[in-house]
Amino acid sequence: MEKDFLPISQEDMLKRGWEQLDFIIVTADAYIDHHSFGTAIISRVLEQAGYKVGIIAQPNWKSTEDFMKLGRPRLAFLVNGGNMDSMVNHYTVSKKLRDRDFYSPGGKMGLRPDRATIVYCNCIRQAYKNIDIVIGGIEASLRRFAHYDYWSDRVRKSILIDSGADLLVYGMSEKQIVEIASALNDGLAAKYIRYVNGTCYVADSVEEVYEYIQIPSYKQVCEDKIKYAEAFKVQYEEQDPIRGRAILQEHSGKYVVQNKPEMPLTREELDKVYALGYMKNYHPIYEKAGGVPAIEEVKFSLVSARGCFGSCSFCALTFHQGRIVQSRSEDSLLNEAKEITTLPDFKGYIHDVGGPTANFRYPACKKQLKHGACKNKQCLSPGPCKDLEIDHEEYLRILRNLREIPKVKKVFVRSGLRYDYIMADKKDIFLKELLEHHVSGQLKVAPEHIAQEVLKYMGKPAGGTFDKFCEKFDRINERLGKKQYIIPYLMSSHPGSTIQSAIKLAEYLRDIHYQPEQVQDFYPTPGTLSTTMYYTGLDPLTKQSVYIPKSKSEKAMQRALLQYRNPKKYDIVYEALVLAGREDLIGYGPKCLIKPREHKRIVRNNESKSTLRTDNPKKTKTKAKLKNTNKKR
Repeated sequence: MEKDFLPISQEDMLKRGWEQLDFIIVTADAYIDHHSFGTAIISRVLEQAGYKVGIIAQPNWKSTEDFMKLGRPRLAFLVNGGNMDSMVNHYTVSKKLRDRDFYSPGGKMGLRPDRATIVYCNCIRQAYKNIDIVIGGIEASLRRFAHYDYWSDRVRKSILIDSGADLLVYGMSEKQIVEIASALNDGLAAKYIRYVNGTCYVADSVEEVYEYIQIPSYKQVCEDKIKYAEAFKVQYEEQDPIRGRAILQEHSGKYVVQNKPEMPLTREELDKVYALGYMKNYHPIYEKAGGVPAIEEVKFSLVSARGCFGSCSFCALTFHQGRIVQSRSEDSLLNEAKEITTLPDFKGYIHDVGGPTANFRYPACKKQLKHGACKNKQCLSPGPCKDLEIDHEEYLRILRNLREIPKVKKVFVRSGLRYDYIMADKKDIFLKELLEHHVSGQLKVAPEHIAQEVLKYMGKPAGGTFDKFCEKFDRINERLGKKQYIIPYLMSSHPGSTIQSAIKLAEYLRDIHYQPEQVQDFYPTPGTLSTTMYYTGLDPLTKQSVYIPKSKSEKAMQRALLQYRNPKKYDIVYEALVLAGREDLIGYGPKCLIKPREHKRIVRNNESKSTLRTDNPKKTKTKAKLKNTNKKR
């Protein structure tokens, strides 16, 4: 049969001659058949294994009608909350409703419920009795144990308990889902599939479980933040497919059991996954709504790797993709790139060649594949490990060969780059070619902060690494005769950040003549080390107290300090500096952040609003000019 989207209706099933599906995937995202989306990968992997799969995308959860439109699946419903946690998808860090849903047709909001995985499972239970339900995806993966939920400001039970599902698959899941499908096909009920790595199930008694480590119960972690921190520490340390152990957590007389993580895919296995028959686009039913915005960034991009040994504390990748980096072969990437050039709307630009971290292609060291990632230390924080293997050669060769493909005008790298890993490379060849061929005038990197007391809790490099990178960036651009700029991502209000920390960062921005247009407030999302710090006030790895900026006023101050040049932020910056005893930064000197209130009153009384805004022209240039003042960055 000619390549096509998987069935979304009974008519589609009839075209294929199917009377009943083996699996129905229910997802909170619109149906996009592209390998950047979990639904597409799992559906195509199951199809390749010989199963009949249909898709119910963004069903109306206010009745059971949509959940029944494809009939009862022979084996199971597979449910996911989409490519993002549904609460993160809906709400900003200030808990305000977002304006757009990039994973919905036309970017329309309101097509998915809060806590979509739980809601969908409840609807399926109403529609069908005695049906197997398996949950997966990022929402299930990061909520598999009792977890702090920022939006309700309380600890919630494992999503496996709250959803009433029979089995939870965590991580990327290609291996697990085929093994589960085989067991279901052999007649084993989902709740009794207890031997597959990378899954969680519910046991009625500890006697049903063998060789496990027990963590504090749901009740204990609700009542005691120290216990919560202890539970998270075990989860964090055992998140390794080689040395990890099964973990058990009691939930009101029942036991959530997590089997050890599944081994990552080999290069050959990963190549096969990305070579499956994806349509590489959203389903045609969304054309009348203007398509689905999420495809725009990935349609002409290449996913080259998975996993990340960077281990930033605020990132959930450790809990989902793991620390062991897996990458596709050069042939796999070049073949896909050639396929992209045949698309009718391809304009000659490959938008990205990357992954969680673009310049990671291999595991951090040979020990990882034999003994697992180190339990008590990180690969790059506070500095590169002595065993870290620095290698940009293969990635550089791939970029070179991509540039030579007919019809390709430019190959960009837009995924995050670890600048500390680049700095650990004794050769400058990679950075030189990156700046010469793969940057569009701006290179986005993520120092996040500069205060040591914050960086250590972020798991980010210290010791002036970012400054040294910027100096090298400038030197190479000067040799190339290019004017290019670094755009640093910065984060306010991360655990460990005080008002004084925010002032240090503001002073740094003053010295480099950079004004960020946007600042990301720390967002306490499920499954991260930083979120555990935020909730407990403790570093779970050491049990030491951590300062947590939680009040709305302090968070607003920290954010405003990073944009102190914005006239709209004047009052709150003034208040923060006075509160911190840093009135020395209020005045007319070159080191001052803002002018005195008297100056502001004079300007307001004697000048127009537009004059007030341009009171200090060096600090209020347009976006383009601002970049030009940032000569060092």
